[in-house]
Amino acid sequence: MEVDLRSDTVTKPTKEMLDFMLQAPVGDDVFGEDPTVIQLQDFAANYFGKEAVLFCSSGTQTNQIAINVHVSPGGEVICHEESHIYKYEGGGIAKNSGASVRLLQGNRGRITKEQIEKWINPELDVHFPLTQLISIEDTANRGGGAIYDLEEIKKISAFSKSKNIPLHLDGARLMNALVETNINPKEYASQFDSISLCLSKGLGAPVGSLLIGSKEFINKAHRVRKVLGGGMRQAGIIAAGGLYALKNNVERLKIDHANAIALESELQKCTWVKEVVPVETNIVVAILNQPTKRDSIIEKLKSEGIKTIAFGEGMIRFVTHLDVDQQKIEYTIDKLRKLKIS
Repeated sequence: MEVDLRSDTVTKPTKEMLDFMLQAPVGDDVFGEDPTVIQLQDFAANYFGKEAVLFCSSGTQTNQIAINVHVSPGGEVICHEESHIYKYEGGGIAKNSGASVRLLQGNRGRITKEQIEKWINPELDVHFPLTQLISIEDTANRGGGAIYDLEEIKKISAFSKSKNIPLHLDGARLMNALVETNINPKEYASQFDSISLCLSKGLGAPVGSLLIGSKEFINKAHRVRKVLGGGMRQAGIIAAGGLYALKNNVERLKIDHANAIALESELQKCTWVKEVVPVETNIVVAILNQPTKRDSIIEKLKSEGIKTIAFGEGMIRFVTHLDVDQQKIEYTIDKLRKLKIS
């Protein structure tokens, strides 16, 4: 049996999703004429109570477009030091937007209003770059899928508005957070000037992300997407996968969370595990007693058909998703119980 727990990006479209995609009407999206892309964008805009949405090829693209719209060259972005926009997007903030970054430390990938407040650069001091964007990530990947508290988000949002600094959300796994907390999507989205939402992680679509915001913001984003080579023609085929995912695969994320908790419980019993980062959604991070054994443990699990991924020194990540059913979770738990590390 093969169990791929490296990431929720490895999901494959279900037969139902593929059938929906094959039946999707298409047109030229660069001309704004693809009916399925339009339907997806309208559905998401209504779902989150925002004015407009732009369908893009990836979460990196939606994040980088948002940064480029919000920030002018020489400006500064405030974010957590482990945030995806800084750590895993190929230096895009500097390359694409000519901006610097103010990196903050925080609890499991999350930052607070009080932390941010300390690092707003003085507007009239020419020695400092202008603070032009605040970005947070929910759930926080490097924090083991940690969820932001909505009250903290509201504090950050109110502060950003008081300073006339836009607030961006890297919501790659936003739906995991919303499903777990039962927060109203419209109330949540109202706190942000822009939102990036990935369709190809736990939601199970094969490709695509959404950039969400005001009409004025999305109009500007269209231009940046074009400059970055992100204009797609008959994109309805892939947009249909995202539309199906939003309509059918949101509530089932709770299954992934339950499976992650089952893995957490078993890993806590393993003698080779020092501790497990508390599970909040679908990401499980095991911290090892012997950090140098990380790669050998990954290989031993792989030999049993279980794929995991290194997550830093002495850490292994397991991510549950719709292609990991109950049988695969039970199989993984059985192999974890039998795994001997000397």
